[in-house]
Amino acid sequence: MRFLRRSLTGLFLTVVTLALLAGAGYKVRSAFEARRATENMPPQARERQFAVNVIEVQPQHIVPVLTSYGEVAARRNLELRAPAAGRIVVLSEAFEEGGGVKAGEVILKIDTADAEAAVRVSEADLLEADADLREAERAKEIAADDLAAARAQLDLRKAALDRQQGLFDRGVGSAASLEEAALSHAAAEQSVLSKRQSLADKEAAVDSARTAVLRAEIALDEVRRTLEDMTVTAAFDGVLSDVSGALGTLLSSNEQFATLIAPQELEVAFRISTEQYARLVQDRGVLPQMEVTVTLDVAGLALSAKGQVVRESAAVAEGQSGRMLYARLDAAPGFRPGDFVTVELEEPELSGVALVPATAVAGNDTVLAVTEQSRLEEVAVPVLRRQGDDVIIGAEGLVGRQIVTERTPLLGAGIRVKVNGAEASAAGGGVEMIELSEERRAALLEFVSNNTKMPEEMRTRVLEQLAAEKVPADLLERLEQRMGS
Repeated sequence: MRFLRRSLTGLFLTVVTLALLAGAGYKVRSAFEARRATENMPPQARERQFAVNVIEVQPQHIVPVLTSYGEVAARRNLELRAPAAGRIVVLSEAFEEGGGVKAGEVILKIDTADAEAAVRVSEADLLEADADLREAERAKEIAADDLAAARAQLDLRKAALDRQQGLFDRGVGSAASLEEAALSHAAAEQSVLSKRQSLADKEAAVDSARTAVLRAEIALDEVRRTLEDMTVTAAFDGVLSDVSGALGTLLSSNEQFATLIAPQELEVAFRISTEQYARLVQDRGVLPQMEVTVTLDVAGLALSAKGQVVRESAAVAEGQSGRMLYARLDAAPGFRPGDFVTVELEEPELSGVALVPATAVAGNDTVLAVTEQSRLEEVAVPVLRRQGDDVIIGAEGLVGRQIVTERTPLLGAGIRVKVNGAEASAAGGGVEMIELSEERRAALLEFVSNNTKMPEEMRTRVLEQLAAEKVPADLLERLEQRMGS
């Protein structure tokens, strides 16, 4: 009996062992089949979601800045030229490129020997003309006296003729005496006429002599002015440019040897488009007196100066377009004529507009706005100004909404997006959160814990999210798709 009992016990244990081994083998096989089925399961199609940067549109008051480029020029400059041919005998120490001179300071002096000789000759010519005038005036006086004597002689001849005519009428005079008196009267008249002609000639000679005196005076003034111009002085405070010549250099008549520039009186000429010009004068009718800021970039150091628009070009040059404006600069230290500068001009203020990056606006003047469903919507906007990398748009219809700041070919209307940064909650309702049941949470935790393909750091983060009271809906969707549910 003992043998039988032990045999039955051994058989029972053997059967139990075999049953346990069969159960374990079945579990192992089931696990391998489940894993193989999971790996061979085709991936579920999921909607792609793009991460975007956004900016919230808020209406504001903006003063647009019109940017242009221009060239600095001197408002006052004077070409220094030689009044006559001559040799430089005196030269200022400031006679060099960039040399500063004061008003009235002698710049150079040309040899005056020839000019002084010309002055003396002109003075002699004036004395000779004065002598000729005095001689002509005396001849005129003599001619006038001669005419007076001839007229007196005529009066006597007229009286003698009248007396002979009276005697002849009474019959006591002869015809021969009357005829002789008439001939004498006619001769006296002829003498008076001749004297009058002589007086007229003398008067003409006086006028000619006076003209000669005037010409001599003009010639004398001219040579004296030339003599004075032989000493060249500065007309105003400034600096010298385009300097050529040295002590002893022979200058020809009207040869330019320097240019005097006033460096403190500068202006900048810059060109704007016709459209920009029309905006400036649209409400005023004329170009307003506007402030400008002029910037010169010198090896990374920007020199800046303020100015005011004072005038515009009267006509458009051939082959050009737009309008040329001129702004007078105030204090502009460091600027020099010929500098190529950047000019910024403030336009009238705009209200109810927004400043957005230029990359946010497409070529068809549209932006992509984020909807409450985290999808993109294409909205047309009026583009008012373009300022460098930014654009000023009308904010009407976009107040409080978020728009994509960097558009790419992958983005378009209807695309689902995820907003980067802290703006995610304001992009359109935020991330949807779902409260899980205990069974659903346990299944998800088990799946994540047993997923050996998931990195440890990611697995820890996902487990923490699943342990929370509410779980993001997109996370649940991804996990359940992988689980095959």
